[in-house]
Amino acid sequence: MDPAADVPDVFDPRLYAVAVPHERYRLLRDHHPVARQPEPEIAGWPAGPGFWAVTRHADVVRVLRDHRTYSSWLGATQIRDPDPADLPFLRRTMLNQDPPEHGTLRRLVARAFTPARVDAFAGRVRERARTLLAAARDAAEDGAADIVRTVTDEFALLNLTDLLGVPPADRALLLEWTVRVIGYQDPDDAPAPLLGPDGKPLNPRSPALLGEMFAYARELAAHKRRHPGDDVMTALATAGLDPAELEMFFFLLTVAGNDTVRSAAPGGLLALAHAPGEYRRLAQGKVRPESAVEELLRVHPPVLSFRRTAAVDHEAAGQPVRAGDKVVVFHASANHDERVFTAPGRLDLGRTPNPHVSFGDGPHVCLGAHFARLQLRTLYEEWCTAMPEPELAGPPRRLVSNFINGITRLPLRVSGPPG
Repeated sequence: MDPAADVPDVFDPRLYAVAVPHERYRLLRDHHPVARQPEPEIAGWPAGPGFWAVTRHADVVRVLRDHRTYSSWLGATQIRDPDPADLPFLRRTMLNQDPPEHGTLRRLVARAFTPARVDAFAGRVRERARTLLAAARDAAEDGAADIVRTVTDEFALLNLTDLLGVPPADRALLLEWTVRVIGYQDPDDAPAPLLGPDGKPLNPRSPALLGEMFAYARELAAHKRRHPGDDVMTALATAGLDPAELEMFFFLLTVAGNDTVRSAAPGGLLALAHAPGEYRRLAQGKVRPESAVEELLRVHPPVLSFRRTAAVDHEAAGQPVRAGDKVVVFHASANHDERVFTAPGRLDLGRTPNPHVSFGDGPHVCLGAHFARLQLRTLYEEWCTAMPEPELAGPPRRLVSNFINGITRLPLRVSGPPG
């Protein structure tokens, strides 16, 4: 009998368009905490050699913290193997580097991404939340609105472009690039993929398809050197980065910075719509907004998975992992591990402690977590002040992706007194 026959698949991106496969994760945590997963060809994307899926919280944290055993540099951080010709290019970004090189670049951008600079945008973030929520309410059809289209996409994008210092006329470009890179597995969310000479889709993260974004980054940096402002791109443009490093920082901040909140915000509202009692606790001030944000991030992490590559032969949860093997951590599974979280399937906005891994762990913990938390807290506070209790007005639509935990459509009731 095939010993892998009872190991559930958590790779197929189409699974996630239905729901995060929590029951499959539970089976893996209980019986196969480090499990071999095949990588079949799906929707024209080529087959791969397979990988180890890591699903328990303790093991996920161990992988994320141990960069000597689990490398970001060897094979980058996406499940699918990059084209070997693209790997040197991908290694220019700190996301795909290991210490000490990673730390050198991270310190450079951290000086541009200070909490003080982020907090200076708090008033603008709150005003934007109020404006977008009011506009969604005013434009509602039959008392309902698609919150993704009317609120959360714009909220995430405009807050990020304010922080970066992107001129208003250029802001739609950032959303276009984000959709292309993040939604590439979803035939309804992303533009039709470009095909290579072999008829297979080209990876949207390859240098050949990022030229437009990189050219814009160089132009914006040159503009900031002539016309400096109190924004992240001015700080990066004057930080002594070489052109390739600057381009990759812009790519990372544009895509990761936008999609973190773009995914988490509607996911949090959907979770509240499913738990009206918890929403009332938040609206009535019975739980702190900061605590609510952490729990909503736990149940709806913006990123589903991240890949590492084994640097040495070793054993993980009894499995023989060889140097060169792909090792993939599943954040949503770790966040529901019964070994760490009591009743993990229940939304508890007052949950403490709450050691979720939605922003990662170890040297690669999310650099923009402070800005993301500020935006999410503000949006939920303003919803409680101005909007009715979240209630579904139609079925939500999820992104086809095993990487981003995206909500692409979320119809909610927006007419009525604040709930």
